[in-house]
Amino acid sequence: MDENLPVAVIGAGPIGLAAAAHLLERGLVPMIFEAGPSAGAAIEQWRHIRLFSPWRFNLDAAAVRLLEPTGWESPRLTALPYGGELVDNYLAPLAATPEIAARLQTGSKVVAVTRKGMDKTHVRDRDATPFTVRVEHTSGEVRDYTVSAVIDASGTWSTRNPLGTSGLPAIGEDRAAVRISSPLPDVSGRDRGSFAGRRVLVVGAGHSAANTLINLADLAKEEPETGILWAVRGASAEKVYGGGDADGLPARGQLGARLRRLVESGRIELHTSFGISSFTDSEHGLTVTSGDGRALVTDVVVPCTGFRPDLDMLRELRLNLDPAVEAPTELGPLIDPEFHSCGTVPPHGAKVLAHPEKDFYIVGMKSYGRAPTFLLATGYEQVRSVAAALAGDQVAADTVHLELPETGVCSSDAGTSCDVPAASSATEEIEEAGGCCGTPEPVLIGIPTGLAHGRSGG
Repeated sequence: MDENLPVAVIGAGPIGLAAAAHLLERGLVPMIFEAGPSAGAAIEQWRHIRLFSPWRFNLDAAAVRLLEPTGWESPRLTALPYGGELVDNYLAPLAATPEIAARLQTGSKVVAVTRKGMDKTHVRDRDATPFTVRVEHTSGEVRDYTVSAVIDASGTWSTRNPLGTSGLPAIGEDRAAVRISSPLPDVSGRDRGSFAGRRVLVVGAGHSAANTLINLADLAKEEPETGILWAVRGASAEKVYGGGDADGLPARGQLGARLRRLVESGRIELHTSFGISSFTDSEHGLTVTSGDGRALVTDVVVPCTGFRPDLDMLRELRLNLDPAVEAPTELGPLIDPEFHSCGTVPPHGAKVLAHPEKDFYIVGMKSYGRAPTFLLATGYEQVRSVAAALAGDQVAADTVHLELPETGVCSSDAGTSCDVPAASSATEEIEEAGGCCGTPEPVLIGIPTGLAHGRSGG
């Protein structure tokens, strides 16, 4: 690669900014493109959600080394932050450091990456040819940037999975978009007006669905006209409930048990084996029809069906992707949710993440493709290794190491470049129990994806 050219980093979330910090330590110059108005823009959309993992698993070492000279104070490492705290107390200060701020372009959406002057069919001198990154700026300008390498840390938040079955949108889903909320709405705060006193259908059987359902139940105490429907594709919701009161992780069991009680009491109306085939909107509400002809009428749909990577902008690159999960080929079998949770994924770096397209890497949540088992600490180790590889330090790139607790600090269908959200009440109980003495291993709080495998049962 041409060391006189910058390295493009796509996305200014936790993994993108960590990548930039590691590049700077290696003497390379990052050029960071963020589609949103600020660093951590995706996390801003779920700032009301608390993470499962404590601060010590959410901070990157190179990023901390950039922050410390500025007078930044580290949060308590055993505390579990809200998304908003992750932005306010870590990402925003990191983006404001002179080294990052000078190289960060917000409101800059990458729409395509290719080799300069050639499409993916050209071979001659391909590896030695710099990349062209095409960017749409909010000002309306479209500009091509020439860079030596590309690190795609753009995440998956912007491309949720469709609500229909077979990986396709249900018939009428596009036309019903006005009735479909964001995947992690703040039902009792910012978005309260869209849910209070209305019929709400939550679709999905992962962490996002469980926490949204519990928050809706709390809202319904204050707004009794709020109706809560829950649709899952599976034959039961047992995987979502977890081990209940017998669960090895008490807070996880408590949350699952609470959700079960809400369903059994009738406060949440559960519909199983409900694969959505169509949406029909009318003045009376949105009719949601399953493949077997059952119909539900609702005012709002909350999609908790997971996410997938946006690969369109990489169309002119030569990629090797796992056919099942759309992760880099060597990574795919290591993260397949049929067999793995995040606690069972081995540490990996540039070698596993490499593509036929030299000096191009997909990292972070996007590197996991459709697998819902990503952990921030894993992403930090990815970008440390990738920065070393781009700097020519192959030994450091190949020496990957990551210590995780045996229980794991799993992510799920939150679909962000962050760890799984947790219900605040359960989290607070764990924090109070842990106190400030010692450094307890992080506890997975919320509905489990399971330790034997990563499927959330949705």
